[in-house]
Amino acid sequence: MARFASFREFYPFYLEEHSHRTSRRLHFIGSCGALAFVVLAIADANPWWLAGSLACGYGFAWAGHFFFEKNRPATFRHPFYSFAGDWVMFADILRGRIRF
Repeated sequence: MARFASFREFYPFYLEEHSHRTSRRLHFIGSCGALAFVVLAIADANPWWLAGSLACGYGFAWAGHFFFEKNRPATFRHPFYSFAGDWVMFADILRGRIRF
């Protein structure tokens, strides 16, 4: 298992693990859904919506890995860097730095 000294070192590896365009799209859709569930949790004052947020975000992302990337999600080996990578990639897609 590769070790990374920093997120800056990890992120290029993370992007390699997300080279399939459909996988990136599924990650983006899952992240949008996760944000919607967080908004619901706040608006409804019901923390159970946060479980939906996790299920939506990880469900779409893992489907991308298992069916399109054909690799294991980085979450299993690097959970914190992977979580950060999801949101940095999300922002990079919004900015047009990564092709959607």
